[in-house]
Amino acid sequence: MGVVLGDVRVWAAGLGEVHERFVHRFARSEPRESALAYMRGLIYPLERKTAGRWRGSGHGGPDRMHQLLNRCDWNADEVLDDVRDYVVEYLGDPNAVLILDDTEFLKKGIRSAGVQRQYSGTAGRTENSQAGVFLAYVGGHGRTLIDRRLYLTTSWTDERERCRAAGIEDTTVFETKAVIAKAMVRRAIAERIPFRWVTADAAYGYSKGWRTELERADVFHVIATTWHDTAVTRWDIDHPVHDLFNGLPGRSGSAAPAGWAPTAHESATGHAWR
Repeated sequence: MGVVLGDVRVWAAGLGEVHERFVHRFARSEPRESALAYMRGLIYPLERKTAGRWRGSGHGGPDRMHQLLNRCDWNADEVLDDVRDYVVEYLGDPNAVLILDDTEFLKKGIRSAGVQRQYSGTAGRTENSQAGVFLAYVGGHGRTLIDRRLYLTTSWTDERERCRAAGIEDTTVFETKAVIAKAMVRRAIAERIPFRWVTADAAYGYSKGWRTELERADVFHVIATTWHDTAVTRWDIDHPVHDLFNGLPGRSGSAAPAGWAPTAHESATGHAWR
């Protein structure tokens, strides 16, 4: 089905409404206009969206977009708060799912914050890249991202001058991806984001203490773990995962065999997977 003029007008109006949520974060009119142009560019049908190819922005060249992203004085975390409020208002769902995952962005050079040679799931091999941890919100009304954090290895956090050159504050310390993920979910709980479930892969689910924390917070969760982990059954007894399910693949990242589903009791109590 092709895009009709009415669809375009609805999208344009929607972008304007989102823009109004955070336009006060910019002190001058130029970055305000560039922020709206940036949003238009995000939905423009380009496979690669670089400032030099930002045809959907309405600017003839990349200078104003570079200015917005690299030199303008605005707080990305404050804008994120505004966007999160918008998401709750329009997509809020008490049965929503929070999904944790990390991804990598291929980069060239050594100056971009957090960049280093590391395994990239995006490329399927070790590449020069940045890594980020993301929190997605998926509900009956739609889905989007509501939180993100750049992952910094000790090769960065132990080199303060390098961090300062990349715009990383001195207060930033090394945190594992799992610690970052936990902080995101704790924040969602503290800010009363409406949701019912949390899910993540074994990179985050191996932490038995965190699974217990979610349980105590009355947060339902289906989290992958590893072959060698232990899980608490409904009888409050620790069991090795590989003893609980016949035929469970002997590899990291498998919490249950294909087709497995929690019982009615487990679903109702949130004990499907501790």
